[in-house]
Amino acid sequence: MSKSPHGADAFERYYEELFAGRWSALRPALHSDPVYATLTNCLTKPYYLDPASAVVAISLGVTPGDHVLDLCAAPGGKTLVLACGLDGNGRLVANERSATRRARLHRVLDGHLTDRARAAVVVTGHDASRWALYEPESYDRVLADVPCSSERHVIQSAGDLQRWSPSRTKRLAQAAYAIGCAAVDATRPDGLVAYSTCALSPLENDTVVERLLTRGRGRLRSGPPPSLGTSPTAPIPLEWEPTEFGHIVLPDRNNGAGPMYFALLQK
Repeated sequence: MSKSPHGADAFERYYEELFAGRWSALRPALHSDPVYATLTNCLTKPYYLDPASAVVAISLGVTPGDHVLDLCAAPGGKTLVLACGLDGNGRLVANERSATRRARLHRVLDGHLTDRARAAVVVTGHDASRWALYEPESYDRVLADVPCSSERHVIQSAGDLQRWSPSRTKRLAQAAYAIGCAAVDATRPDGLVAYSTCALSPLENDTVVERLLTRGRGRLRSGPPPSLGTSPTAPIPLEWEPTEFGHIVLPDRNNGAGPMYFALLQK
């Protein structure tokens, strides 16, 4: 009998091949309860998000006066971190194409930011992959937290597992590359791009970043972020494992935090 190219068995084969013996520990960790950091700084009430997500946003180093772009902003946790970095001085464009997710983003921003911080944030609903056609080299800091496989959610959903196939990660990787290109092109010279996913698949992580670096032809470089490890809001130390072009947090070694991949790119 031939093996099915999709479904739960195909998912297991794909990730077991990627992670070899580690998959036996990583798989149950993906089923574990998530860990949350508590954001309170500059907020009117606490917001809870994965501690690795907080580190990604913090590592962009947003400061007052910056022009910042969050290309795929919903649900809004990283956006709150970026807004707090501005402290009401500068401009943050929080973009989310999905109307449903954009409505949630509005609720998060309106419900957690002070009036001063909220006034510096503009919410938009454009196609992130086309952004640089209209605003090339316009931003000091850009976050591309792209739509991804989100295997933690897939593995916990019988329906998503049944529909899964390797084509999913290939399709998402191509879309992520388009958004990554837009992020780079929208960034000013000497500006920074944070590319991040909650994916395990290298196709959506290092492979996308490698393509961005190749496309940059020496005008773009990757490097270690200024402060990995523990977010000031994180309840646990984080083990950021180096990859070829970035870093990743995986839940089997972080008490349930992650997955979270990111690479910091300087133009």
